[in-house]
Amino acid sequence: MAISSFNPKTQTYTSTRPPIKLPTSPDLSLTSFIFQSTSAIPRRTALLDSNSNETLTFLQLKAHVSSLAYALRHQFHVAKHDVVLIFAPNSIRFAISFLAIVSLGAIATTANPSFTFTEISKQVKDSNPKLIITIPQLYSKVSQFNVPLLPQSAIPKFSYYSDIIQNYADQHLNSNDVKQTDLAALLYSSGTTGTNKGVMLTHKNFIASTLSFTAGQDRSVCLCFLPMFHGFGSVLTLAQLRRGNVLVSMAKFGLDKVLGAIEKYKVTHMFVVPPVMVSLAKQWQMMNNKYDLSSLKQIISSAAPLSRDLIETCAHILPHVQIFQAYGMTEACGNISMENPKEGPPFSGSTGTLMPLIQSKIISVTTMNPLPPNQMGEICIRGPTITLGYFNNPEATKVAPAELEGLLLSHPDIVDAVVIPFPDIKAGEVPIAYVVRASNSSLTEKDVQLFVKISNYLARLVAHYKRLRSVTFLKSIPRLTSEKILKRTHYKN
Repeated sequence: MAISSFNPKTQTYTSTRPPIKLPTSPDLSLTSFIFQSTSAIPRRTALLDSNSNETLTFLQLKAHVSSLAYALRHQFHVAKHDVVLIFAPNSIRFAISFLAIVSLGAIATTANPSFTFTEISKQVKDSNPKLIITIPQLYSKVSQFNVPLLPQSAIPKFSYYSDIIQNYADQHLNSNDVKQTDLAALLYSSGTTGTNKGVMLTHKNFIASTLSFTAGQDRSVCLCFLPMFHGFGSVLTLAQLRRGNVLVSMAKFGLDKVLGAIEKYKVTHMFVVPPVMVSLAKQWQMMNNKYDLSSLKQIISSAAPLSRDLIETCAHILPHVQIFQAYGMTEACGNISMENPKEGPPFSGSTGTLMPLIQSKIISVTTMNPLPPNQMGEICIRGPTITLGYFNNPEATKVAPAELEGLLLSHPDIVDAVVIPFPDIKAGEVPIAYVVRASNSSLTEKDVQLFVKISNYLARLVAHYKRLRSVTFLKSIPRLTSEKILKRTHYKN
């Protein structure tokens, strides 16, 4: 963080970026807020599906959202504060469903399509949805719940999305009873290192985040292959729509698909996680310049650190593109800090300065007192984007990542272990482990992987992306005197 933003009297960092004014009306839903800014551009393309080539203008998007909201209220009897689960991959209809749900004052919750029946059962039990919006390919995972279904594609005997949009065309609802302080979404943590937790985010959280996310951004065409069920993908989607930008949705990542979409749709902005950059660096020579990427202006990476060497490699491949990093979390409804290409050296390897509206302190992990610049500690943040807390789980911040760590510690040759999340293109995050072997042990990474793989619990009840992805052996694991593991320590192989 820039030293110029530090106040020595309060020991607080503030954003050096231009200030942002938030809407003051308490009676404002996220959906209404988004369409306020796009009423002047009704014919501009809002959403474009790279898989189906389906497009919607902002006028059509608003009409679809209104029709679906009307159906949710009158056909499925979804009321304010009811939870509706979206269990589907990226598509135009994902965004429409989310906006329709929150326009009613209902609460949208999203789930990873890779979830097993057991995992989706946990989220259904915790969030208690009134309705599940899904696709035929995922029907078998949710059909056993005593919850009505609204398929995004045709399933016999069920109401079909397209029929609903047609049947309730030109229907509108008065949503003036929705307030900024109302809960808009439960975005569950990935659960890669423990039990999933529902992050409670309000309309105000999203409104503030969407304004901050695109502050200073030019009109753009943004490609979204990051999962919309994840906090990063959901805020990206909403922010681009609020800005009046074109959002190109992609259901599944593939480097050829991504580069082809950039060329076809003249994409200008792309948000990624580090493995995408690794794929670009490793596979670019094989591409043999087959794609025209001249439209691309910026690549913003988040979710994990991007090494300076990797940035420089990708910058050499795409010399006309600005590449920089951001830092965020679901609990902050998006980005906390981001590099500013207009200031500071390129390829710094940092995550830049605080986003507008965010304040922070760096706290000593031993004394819990605030620290001055250039000291190592734990970041504490505040601002209008910060979550209300975890749904039905006030003690969630004290919950240990028991599933994988407990399993590892049951091995006789493992004396200590820590599991942390690592970014993944498809899942958002996957678990990696740091392990301390018993003295004189010859345990290998392959042994540990095999031990985890043959566990009936993990193999049968947990999605593939939660299965341990890598193992690194350490002599010891950093801990506080309280024995709390320092998971914020940046481990390196």
